[in-house]
Parts: sequence; structure tokens; C-alpha cells
Amino acid sequence: MVPFTNLAEFQEGIGLFWRDPDLLLEALTHSSFSYEHPGHRHNQRLEFLGDAVLEIVVSEHLYRRLPDAPEGDLTKIRAAVVCEPALAHVAREMNLGTYLRMGRGEELSGGRERPSVLADALEALLGALYLDQGLEVARWFALQSLEPIISATLAGKGEADYKTRLQELLQKRSPEPLRYVIIKEEGPDHNKLFTAGVVYRGKVLGRGTGRTKKEAEQHAAREALVSFERVEQHH
Repeated sequence: MVPFTNLAEFQEGIGLFWRDPDLLLEALTHSSFSYEHPGHRHNQRLEFLGDAVLEIVVSEHLYRRLPDAPEGDLTKIRAAVVCEPALAHVAREMNLGTYLRMGRGEELSGGRERPSVLADALEALLGALYLDQGLEVARWFALQSLEPIISATLAGKGEADYKTRLQELLQKRSPEPLRYVIIKEEGPDHNKLFTAGVVYRGKVLGRGTGRTKKEAEQHAAREALVSFERVEQHH
């Protein structure tokens, strides 16, 4: 069980404090923990709510930020911003996986780093924040967390050839080539999950997962672009 001292540490890390700590604990509880410890509520209902909050917040933000964009473009951009790899990246940035309560089997199989688990937990966290402090605080938290991803996505107008964009960005800095490596393969042959890394000057700039190697590489490039966007915002 995650002790409340760790919950306090998590809240300090993200700069938000829940009035009802039980809501936060529920948001951080994976269903596998509830199966192994009956009586503990898991985060799937909060995930359902957080997904709806995220959609309305991002939709309104894009509507106001892009007053001339047609509906089709807004839909594509929103899909890129709230997709599983993007949400998992945000969750990793706040070290969310460390604070999740999960069953032993799920943890041993790498659940704390699984993109679907992290993305779902982030949505649950947003749902819990909405119930605890209302839409405006939830909006602030969501947009602050997602801004680097929104900006990186808008730079490509929602089209997800992140590998090309990363290549172009790095070529402006140095002619040294970048390369993609497959770090891990999980699952049976008919349902594999690949983890790719993009390497530049001997350093891993980003990691990504996908059902194909190409998809994993695109997500790795996306994570690298988001990291560059965050650095630019702080300069």
C-alpha cells in the first residue's frame, strides 16, 4: 500500500493538494490492486470521468487557440494531443508510475512503465482533481501539463511524421545522424509491443512504444520533440 507520506510527496511534486485524500488514493489505485485486495476502490471510474474532462478542456482550448481551423483539423490535433503515448509521456514527467498501487503480478510484468497504465492513471488523476476542486483547477492542471505536447503538435499541424520533424530539427544543429533502436519486445507474436529509442550523439533523446516498430519509433521521436519544446519554453 502507498503510505500517505508518499501521497504528500506526490502532491508536493505536482504542486497540488487534494481536499479529499481518498479521491487521490483511488486515482492512484490500479484495478489489479483491488483484485488482490478486495474492498479497495480502483481508478477505472475516475478514468472514465477524467477522459471526459480532458476532452472538453482540450477541445475548448484548441477552439479558442485556432479560431480559423476547420473541424477536421481540430479533431486530428486533439487526437494527437490526448493519445495514449502523449498522456503516458506526461505521466512519466511527473513520475506518476512510482506512486501507483498495483497488484504484484501487474508490477512484476512492468505495469509501472506500461503506457496504457500510465495514460489511464493520468486521466483518473484529472477526474479526481475535477471532483475535488472543480473544472477550473482541472483545466489549469491539464493545460499546463499538456502545453509542450500541444505546441509540438501544432508545429506539425497535427500530422504525426515526428521522425521527419526531429530529423529536420537536429540537422539544423549538427550533421551527425540519429538512429533508432528497439529496446524491448513484449508479448506473443500476434500481439507484440515494441519499445524504441531515438539515439543522437550517444544519448537517448526519447522512448516510445507501439504495436509495430515504426509506430514505436514515431512515438520515440515525438517524445524527443516534446522534450525539445519544453527546453525552448524555459529559455
